[in-house]
Amino acid sequence: MAKRPVPKYDFKAFGAAIKAAREGRKESRKKVGDEMFISPRYLANIENKGQHPSLQIFFELIQRYHISVDQFLLDTPAAKDTKRRQLDALLDGMSDTGIRIVTAKNNVHI
Repeated sequence: MAKRPVPKYDFKAFGAAIKAAREGRKESRKKVGDEMFISPRYLANIENKGQHPSLQIFFELIQRYHISVDQFLLDTPAAKDTKRRQLDALLDGMSDTGIRIVTAKNNVHI
């Protein structure tokens, strides 16, 4: 029986999102590699060449950088895109005073 052809998923957009998030945090590839037990070259290939990460590394990267994979894998819009997930993570780590400051600053610009 012939094998069913399976199209390969293009991971270049995912890699670009990981790179942007990593650079936004001002993290080096070496730092991330050391913390995730992967080589900086492997991370560079994921970011720049669209190399397919292992499932474990894929999962760790989306958690680390709060990346919504819905935008890359689904044809329908995500309930929460990457920017919203990253903002939620920032707000989750913020004190009540910090949230009041952000809210007050936002109200001034409205």
